[in-house]
Amino acid sequence: MADAAVTEMRFRDPVRARALAARLGELVAGAGRQISVMHVCGSHEQAIARYGLRASFPADLEVIMGPGCPVCVTDLPEIDEAVALARAGVRVATYGDMLKVPGTAMSLADAQTEGARIDVVYSVAQAVELARATTDEIVFFASGFETTAVATAAVLVAGPPPNFSVLSAHKYIPPVMEIVAEMPGARVEGFLAAGHAATITGAAVFEQFAARHRRPVVVAGFEPLDILAALVALVELVVTGDARAINCYPRCVAREGNKVAQALLWKVFRPIGGRWRGIAHVPSGNLRLRDEFAHVDARRRFTIDVEALWRMAPPALVEHCVCGDIMAGIAAPRDCTLFGRACTPETPVGACMVSSEGTCRIWHQYGGHPDLVAIGRAAPAPEVP
Repeated sequence: MADAAVTEMRFRDPVRARALAARLGELVAGAGRQISVMHVCGSHEQAIARYGLRASFPADLEVIMGPGCPVCVTDLPEIDEAVALARAGVRVATYGDMLKVPGTAMSLADAQTEGARIDVVYSVAQAVELARATTDEIVFFASGFETTAVATAAVLVAGPPPNFSVLSAHKYIPPVMEIVAEMPGARVEGFLAAGHAATITGAAVFEQFAARHRRPVVVAGFEPLDILAALVALVELVVTGDARAINCYPRCVAREGNKVAQALLWKVFRPIGGRWRGIAHVPSGNLRLRDEFAHVDARRRFTIDVEALWRMAPPALVEHCVCGDIMAGIAAPRDCTLFGRACTPETPVGACMVSSEGTCRIWHQYGGHPDLVAIGRAAPAPEVP
């Protein structure tokens, strides 16, 4: 058996999963009240839904999905900038998830229908290859958190072809956690931090946050046992009032993170304040290119006229969309009157239904509410591949 398969089985062991689920139940029962925690990553919601973990959670444990989908939180004006460039005749390359994300009046897919040239790529490196193969100007519409931002930075430091530039919509995770923690009436008592982003930033970045907000943070991986073990650790900290940051993903995350990647990230990008779709203005939450990279900054290279788009009326259904409340953990997809009816993966109204990491898309994919398989009750255990 291949080493990878052995590793996967090790982190999907039903016996250990049941033991962790039982421990989680004991902790919540011992607290004698409802406990609400938030995971800050769409990949965590995907794993919870895929393996039916939510069915094993105690009834009094609320696990909320936070603003952890980079496509979902890309703000309307950023989409509008990409659409305006495409409609002006510039070739725009971007990830497939960004294609249908609605802007103020239209998406890149809508612009493509009008005749704009949009290239779907799987990586920034592929966008560079596209530029090398043509004389056309190629603008890479870059989205994602620090993990993908590092990849963008690496390409720019390496020296892309002269017809290549970047329209950055990259985001930085730690500042938005501050916003969620400070929201009036926030009921989140602790956070599961995204393991992949933490491979860059390190677990230590959450230590001051935990102390400042008196809320524990646990860095978690993405296998079923990773998530259950991290939830056990997080609930233990919540119940005991111990506001620390703990790394439950040590096989990938170091306390100080990846310093080489951090140096690359901050060599190319600078953090600035900006809106995250549906959330708020997030100080230092957006990543923009530094002056040294102005020659590959599409915002400086082109005149981007979005005013014409802003004069266009948005689709009527948009006013009923509650994506903002869903991303802030205030509402669930089932609270939206459009969910599964007017808003589906084929006809998305809001950003949460567009992205594969969006809460609405995940819940829709797994049948409306992702609790289809129980591991702690009489239902079958999750299958081991």
